[in-house]
Amino acid sequence: MSSRDTADGESETGSGSGTDADAAEHDLEGRSVLVTGGAGFIGSHLADALVEENDVRVLDHFASGRRRNLPRGVAVVEGDVRDEDALGVAMADVDVVFHEAAVVSVDRSVEDPVETHDVNVDGTLAVLERARREDARVVVASSAAIYGDPESVPVHESHPKSPDSPYGLDKLAVDHYARLYADLYGLETVALRYFNVYGPRQTGAYSGVVSAFLEQAREGGPLTVDGDGTQTRDFVHVDDVVRANLLAATTSHVGEAFNVGTGASVSVVELAELVREVAGADADVVHTDPRPGDVERSRADVGRARRVLGYEPRVSLESGLRRLVEANAASP
Repeated sequence: MSSRDTADGESETGSGSGTDADAAEHDLEGRSVLVTGGAGFIGSHLADALVEENDVRVLDHFASGRRRNLPRGVAVVEGDVRDEDALGVAMADVDVVFHEAAVVSVDRSVEDPVETHDVNVDGTLAVLERARREDARVVVASSAAIYGDPESVPVHESHPKSPDSPYGLDKLAVDHYARLYADLYGLETVALRYFNVYGPRQTGAYSGVVSAFLEQAREGGPLTVDGDGTQTRDFVHVDDVVRANLLAATTSHVGEAFNVGTGASVSVVELAELVREVAGADADVVHTDPRPGDVERSRADVGRARRVLGYEPRVSLESGLRRLVEANAASP
């Protein structure tokens, strides 16, 4: 099965036809599922969505993930994804792996490219190799960072790949490895290229601009914008990302990669104003020096994910922000 990107972005594939638009999100019922990095931001939301109907395991070393993020009923294997023994226990007889474990900080990848490569690339290879033994499907977390600063928007899957950080390069390698393992070994893999994901539990060193703005608004501001704030981003709620993962876990279109975003973008300064509005904050917006190498424009073309997976983003940015504000107000 070939996973080459064609000119229009459709993957050439020797099996599967039509789309998965009618695929039920509960096709995973009764399966044995592993979420690597399952105590982290996206991973814990995946565990939430799966635990009621499946045997769910989580592999996490809890350096950044938090035990309180885990729902009741999951089996926890504490360990690093690169630890052969821990990975072996976590993946024994598993049907599907959602591979979220990674160092997701661009800054940290610049400071320590060797360590981040080891976690992101070598860790993924360990998962893929073990999945070959278990005959398990792997849904891999890729990233819009593989595109670098896009030549044009919206960004299609066939867009040139020019990562401008070690993190982006790591994710490009992961993306290629996932599709290569499908072509070379017949392993069922799907790579999901996340754009700017936001939502509950996004905290700490890897927090995105949305959670940073909300925290600044709660503290009375100011909201700090890098540069003039005209840079645009495609902010996708974690609930939509989870939905894309569930569809990827059941699609017949394996060995392929899909953008996961909303298909819409907003400037960073517009985001700051929206955060002030939904948070009811009387906070100033101030501008700091632009970040070197900051991407100017980013917006996903999600047409392939719509046509092939049946993916449809459901959470608008305003709705997602309001839900976050309410969740923060309810938390102790």
